[in-house]
This record gives sequence, structure tokens and C-alpha cells, in this order.
Amino acid sequence: MLVDFKTLPETSRVWIYQANRSFSDEEMMDLKGRLDAFITQWTAHGSQLKAGYDIPYKRFIVIGLDQAQASASGCSIDASVHFIQSLEQRFGVELLDKMNVSYKQGEFIAYKPLNDFKKMAKDKAVSGNTIVFNNLVTNKQEYLSHWEVPAAESWHSRFL
Repeated sequence: MLVDFKTLPETSRVWIYQANRSFSDEEMMDLKGRLDAFITQWTAHGSQLKAGYDIPYKRFIVIGLDQAQASASGCSIDASVHFIQSLEQRFGVELLDKMNVSYKQGEFIAYKPLNDFKKMAKDKAVSGNTIVFNNLVTNKQEYLSHWEVPAAESWHSRFL
């Protein structure tokens, strides 16, 4: 069951997929249509899942699931991963590679392999004040409060 992401409770589970580039306006329309269709039919053991999505910065896909009604099962999580893989192919983007880091450079969102980010930290090209995206958050409350944070307050701090 597709709902507006904003209406999901803060305890809702989230999955964050970062793209290696921004989606164009045309791609955003296509992407939203595909997300609407997927979430509308997304189920776990025959029960509809109450879920919504957010696409911040035209670059991240955040899927939220209200687990109070029904929790995701192995099969439903597999279905979502296959769906994300289909988006990767459709739009020619990387969404599942967790070994990359997204961070802000002014108003621009930069995307670097983890090893490049480590080197940049060593070379002081990024600092503890650099705003990073902590895609390891697990629920909507963490997403709203600890997703976009200074590197010093994230797992990224180990490289500083």
C-alpha cells in the first residue's frame, strides 16, 4: 500500500540507495512512476506493505516501511533488491554499491569511491565538518535527524 513518505511513523524502517549521479527531470517522472507501481504491489506473505518513498536531491532513493502493519520478509526484501537492480539497468546508474561515499561540496553532491574519500581525508580535502550522507540509518527518525551530518558525527569519522 503506497502512502506519502511524510505520513510514515518515525519508527518505520528505511533503506537508502544512493545514485552515482543525479536523475534528470524526465528520469524523475519515470522513476516516481516505477516506485509507485512497485510499492503499490509490494507484499510480504500475501499482506500488503504500507510503504512510501522519498527522492532527496534527485539522487537518493529512500524507501520507508511501516512495520506496525506488516514487516518485510526475506522474499519481500529480495523483491525490493530486484526492483532496485532493475532501476540500475533502466537508468544506467549505480544504486547498490555500498563502497562509495556521497558528501556535500557546497550545494553540489559529490560521489566518490571509499578509497578516494579516505585519501581526501588524509590529504585534508574533507574534514570533520564536511556534510556526509550516512546511508546506514535504519529508521525514519534516524533518517530525519542523522542522515545528513558532519563527517565527525558519522561512521566516516574513522577516516579523518
